[in-house]
Amino acid sequence: MALTALSWCLGAALVMFWPQMHSALAPENEVPLRPTTWLPEGKITAMTLPKGRTRRLYFTLRKKAPGMSVTVSPCDLPIEWSLAARTLKDKPLKSLQWSTKKSVPEVWWRGPGTEEKIHSFTGNTVDTYKGPSYPHTSVYILRLRSKQKNTRATVFLHEGQGPSGAFPLLPADPRVHTLGVGMTSVTLSWAPSASITSLTPTQKSYEYCVLANSQQSYPSVCAAQQSMRKEKDQKQEKKERKRRVTAWPILKEWWWQQWDSESQSAPSSLTDEYADLQCVCQGTESVCTVSELLPETQYYFDVFVMDRLNGTSAAYKGTFARTHEEARPAITTLREGELRWVTFQDRGLHSEQFFSFRPRGWQQSGLLTLQSCGKGEKVKVTVSSKGQVLSAKAVGGDLEHIWLQGSPSYLIHLEREGTTTDPALPGGLTASVKLQTSSSYHRKGVPSLPSTLQIKSFNRLRGCNSVTLAWMGTEERSLYCVYRRKLGNSEAETVALTAPCLGPESRSDTERVLCKYFQELNPRRAVTTAVIGGLEPGMAYVFDVYLMRRWGIPIKYASKMVKTRKEC
Repeated sequence: MALTALSWCLGAALVMFWPQMHSALAPENEVPLRPTTWLPEGKITAMTLPKGRTRRLYFTLRKKAPGMSVTVSPCDLPIEWSLAARTLKDKPLKSLQWSTKKSVPEVWWRGPGTEEKIHSFTGNTVDTYKGPSYPHTSVYILRLRSKQKNTRATVFLHEGQGPSGAFPLLPADPRVHTLGVGMTSVTLSWAPSASITSLTPTQKSYEYCVLANSQQSYPSVCAAQQSMRKEKDQKQEKKERKRRVTAWPILKEWWWQQWDSESQSAPSSLTDEYADLQCVCQGTESVCTVSELLPETQYYFDVFVMDRLNGTSAAYKGTFARTHEEARPAITTLREGELRWVTFQDRGLHSEQFFSFRPRGWQQSGLLTLQSCGKGEKVKVTVSSKGQVLSAKAVGGDLEHIWLQGSPSYLIHLEREGTTTDPALPGGLTASVKLQTSSSYHRKGVPSLPSTLQIKSFNRLRGCNSVTLAWMGTEERSLYCVYRRKLGNSEAETVALTAPCLGPESRSDTERVLCKYFQELNPRRAVTTAVIGGLEPGMAYVFDVYLMRRWGIPIKYASKMVKTRKEC
């Protein structure tokens, strides 16, 4: 037991004092021991680049190699990379005693020699260096570094001056052109790739992939995949936050994740590597029409040539386009207190009209009154402000009031519901809807209406030259006007007189009998009467009563037909 404690203390002391001892014994310009990574020829090498750290790859060329090419493909972030040739003046001495075990490249670093910088590049696009070999070079050093974040990159080394065949070929003009832009679609074209035009009908190793998004342009397939995974992870994270956290669901989910990971651990083909790419166009055609886009939105389009056999790709120079805006309908401005008759020229299913109203005064409130004039026809009205729907309802023959409050302006959308079987409106009217907007009504909420719109006549008070009518009023002081018309034999005239949209503006002044103000605070006792004289004996008359207000459409009571007595 004591021996074990003693060995533990000696180990701890050695760990604490070894760095100071090592630094004192180490020679000057000592290179720390690092793993040596050799870059193979003719093979795609993938590597991770930690933020701020320089990764080195070493390689040598065969004797009398005519040239070389080095291709570096960043994933989604800009990186710095450089290629240098290291030439030793003398071979390192084998008998040289090193304080620590060194790898072969570090021996070259330690030995006397010169280093020549061949190429350097900074960016997030694929870059290829092509050039002759250096005959006296002992080793080539490729340095890669990421300054922003941890990222990934791939490196490919090819010996020789010809094409490597590992990457698809791009045309001399790699730009993507826009042939046409619509409201929800964009048509693109590009010069075909020689890798695809040289394919036989049976070969399917190369194809195009077109990506479209409204965020950014992707310099590579890896960048597109990284962005899509990040978006998918964000959605998954939101779902996880909403999910109730309990022990059993977590254990259950972990179990299925382990099962899925084991079942999917088999080597996947290169075709599955690009399965998560959402290509809007895929194939060997160099023309693509991207549809189902949003109007008035800017989109970025990227075209890639995919080599599914080698798992590589080449990117065209992408483009962007803004879709056209939607055809905005004409919006009619409603004036204060204006009574407007709205007609639908198109009697189809989607007939619609738009109006705008701006209330007066600092209260920003008003009253919208509507009434449908068609027989059995309904019109949907939607009131919105700044894109937010405030009210939506169907308007029929009965009067509808919509209270407006809290916004400086309102958009009123009228839409016909269904089609009309009879194109002619009752009484030859040319309007489908009557509407009025007013800021004069400052009381919060809709105004009160009479409990019934029926007109009553008293048979005992009916004479040869006069009749007595009664109707219900409201607790608000309002003006009531009575109109009369002698009833003829025409049935069309009878229908016209009962049309709900017939207002005082459509009546002649000679038909107006009287107008009177009335108010009763008790709704149950709000009954007013009027004696109509100057009538002919034995004649039938139709009487109409209108509730007149400074705001809103006049309310028409149900027409009442009364016949005077022949003999008195």
